[in-house]
Amino acid sequence: MCTLEKRGNIFFLTLTGDNEHRLNPTLIGSLRSALREAREQSTRGSALITTAHGKFFSNGFDLAWAQSGGSPSAARDRLHHMVVLFRPLVADLISLPMPTIAAVTGHAAAAGMLLAMSHDYVLMRSDRGVLYMSELDIGMTLPENAMAVVRSKVGSAAARRDLLLKASKVRAAEAVAMGIVDSAHDSAEGVVEAAVRLGKELTKRKWDGEVYGEIRKSLYPELRGILGLADKVVTASSKL
Repeated sequence: MCTLEKRGNIFFLTLTGDNEHRLNPTLIGSLRSALREAREQSTRGSALITTAHGKFFSNGFDLAWAQSGGSPSAARDRLHHMVVLFRPLVADLISLPMPTIAAVTGHAAAAGMLLAMSHDYVLMRSDRGVLYMSELDIGMTLPENAMAVVRSKVGSAAARRDLLLKASKVRAAEAVAMGIVDSAHDSAEGVVEAAVRLGKELTKRKWDGEVYGEIRKSLYPELRGILGLADKVVTASSKL
């Protein structure tokens, strides 16, 4: 599951426990509920840091839950259900009215990696953990909204190729060089500390959250369109 805690102007969204933080309907629902709470409680100058306990940031969709449906057709239906549920979670992050930081303290694979990349900034530990789009290895295509996240957030065509067509397991230093991760740090604690420093730096700017969210959506027009996020004009009238 997950918890949401507010310290000053920073929200800490934490995937709790020492499991793989597999994304099933229960966890996706819990994450969306936490993001709604953060949205409702946000003020000018808020920020969000997402992190996780244990070895994994998130190991992607809960395939065991999908397979527990019994028949192969039921498993496919359950997998499709998770894909459908995950899309609005990405939309929640892309439209959230505050800067967002993923403090990737462990492995992030498949939908777990997409979850991290749906944040504005991605920080990663260098002593352990990889980023890994596993779909080619497990024989599964990616939905269009997942491809839009990769195209929007990974600028290098070569990096996208290696992620998706080589199923590379990318460690932190390489991820920084590929432009997927903003910075690498020596430990899980170091990642979170760096995320907090960045969060405090961003909150000092006291940006209007609604304006921030609208500019973010406009930055990724393909992703905005696929997610069905409406575009609107916002002006911070106090600055005019």
